[in-house]
Amino acid sequence: MKDKTKNIITTFGFIIVIITILILNIIKPDETISKTERRKLAQFPKITEKEILDGNLSDKLEKFAMDQFVGRDTFRKIKYYFNTNILQQKDTNKLFIKDNSIYKIEYPLNENAIKKSVQKIENIIKQYLNNNNIYYSIIPDKNYYLDDEHLKIDYSKLTSILKNSLNDYHYIDLFPELSLEDYYRTDLHWKQENIEKIAKKISSEMGIQNNSNLMYKKIELGNFYGTYYGQTSANINADKINYLTNDIFENCTTYNYETKQHGKIYDLEKYKKSIDKYDVFLSGATPLISIENPNSTSDKELLLFRDSFGSSVAPLLVENYKKITLIDIRYINSKILSNYIDFENQDVLFLYSTVVLNQDVFK
Repeated sequence: MKDKTKNIITTFGFIIVIITILILNIIKPDETISKTERRKLAQFPKITEKEILDGNLSDKLEKFAMDQFVGRDTFRKIKYYFNTNILQQKDTNKLFIKDNSIYKIEYPLNENAIKKSVQKIENIIKQYLNNNNIYYSIIPDKNYYLDDEHLKIDYSKLTSILKNSLNDYHYIDLFPELSLEDYYRTDLHWKQENIEKIAKKISSEMGIQNNSNLMYKKIELGNFYGTYYGQTSANINADKINYLTNDIFENCTTYNYETKQHGKIYDLEKYKKSIDKYDVFLSGATPLISIENPNSTSDKELLLFRDSFGSSVAPLLVENYKKITLIDIRYINSKILSNYIDFENQDVLFLYSTVVLNQDVFK
């Protein structure tokens, strides 16, 4: 009799929990973005005959239900804790924590993607850059600086592929210049306040003498929870995001070819609104954006083919140039670049992270 009563109580308790969760999900307003994951959330799909016949509706409804589930972040934290502390998994979705920092396993080396990336660079050089000073460099992901017990891509092979294909151009080796302390603990990017040495290295290799007396003021914006933080749901202390400025930076203007708007090097309005606070640097991901320096004493220009890392290092190069144009060929087809850029006598730097080169993402 006691067992029967216990079973009845358990059954009714379970039913009550299910009904409660169902009601909470019904009355909870749908959210548009996840601040912790830094992405847009799925919304309730339009129910049309085409969606039903194509079989897409059930998938979209499932994704909507998963994204909008009540207490989703809490359940994600529980799952992460269970995987790492109970199951003793070393990583979750290729993410792992070491010394209070989050890393993503970038492995193995995708040689086909590397070769396609290099081929794209070669095509751009052949099509546009015959009369330019051309340089290229690689930004290692922060896993490079971990000990050898962790899986890493074959960096030697990666650099070898680039050097063999681009042997007519000047390679700038940044690997010895960086360390783990130069990267955010919760993100893949480097910290701008730590990469003055990178700007000096690039300038020196390109035959430009930096002004050693140039001073920067470091401005702290606040807490920074990077991409990896949201993907792990781990309890890691926030980074601090800072930017460097001086009178030269303050007088520079930017032009975004996509929005057709002028602005400043640091987009503080976008910083306030964006779920990715790294967008403060040159307004984040954009196909084409230029920086003009009215205080420049030379007429030199720089074309910087880059990924998101370039947004934070470009301002540190601006003292040497009248104009820097940043080009992200992940978002613009290289075949139409001549519609926007006059290719003539500029310095040219191809600056890409290993994370981007190891994917086939160029247009």
